[in-house]
Amino acid sequence: MRIALGVSYRGTAYQGWQAQASGNTVQDCIEHALAQFCSLSGEHVQTHCAGRTDAGVHGINQVLHFDTDLRREPFSWVRGTNAFLPADIRVKWARPVPDSFHARFCATRRRYRYLLNQASVSPALAAGLAGWVAYALDGDAMRSAATHWLGEHDFSVFRSSQCQAKTPIKALYRLEIEQSGAWWVFTVEANAF
Repeated sequence: MRIALGVSYRGTAYQGWQAQASGNTVQDCIEHALAQFCSLSGEHVQTHCAGRTDAGVHGINQVLHFDTDLRREPFSWVRGTNAFLPADIRVKWARPVPDSFHARFCATRRRYRYLLNQASVSPALAAGLAGWVAYALDGDAMRSAATHWLGEHDFSVFRSSQCQAKTPIKALYRLEIEQSGAWWVFTVEANAF
C-alpha cells in the first residue's frame, strides 16, 4: 500500500531534507518517526519527497510517499507519526494513493515563498524565517525585471556540479512580488528548481 503525506517543518535545526549520515535531516526524523509508529511490524520505511530542501529551509506542504504493508486510517498515520516527531516537524495529512503515484515524478509544479522585511532594524521574531533589508526597495522595478524570468529558460549557470537534474531547462510559471507594509512576499512557481 502506498501512502502520501503532507508535511510542514521549520528547517532551522536541520541539514535540509535529504537523509545524511549525521541523521539530522527532516527525512531522517520522519523516517525514524514512521519506524517507531510501525515498530510492531518491524518494517523499515523509506520516504520519497517531491523536492529536497537545503539546510535551514522551511516547508509548508512538502509531499512525500512511502510503501507499507500496514493498514491504518489516514488520521492514524497523521497522529501516530506526529507522536514521534519533534515539535518543529508535523504531518498535516495522509491519504492512500495508487502505486503509480510518485511524490517527485508526479509533481508538476513546485512553489516557494520568500519573505523579506524592509525596516531599519531586523525583526527579532522573524529571525531565521525571513530575510531583512534596511534600504528601500523598488517594487515596480523588481516586478518589471521578474517578467523576464517567466517562461522556459536554461538555468545552467545556477547548477552545481553535482546536480542530478536531467536538464537545466526549467519553466517558470509565476514570479509575484507583493508588499504589505514593511513586508515583501516573493512567490515563485516552476516545474522544478
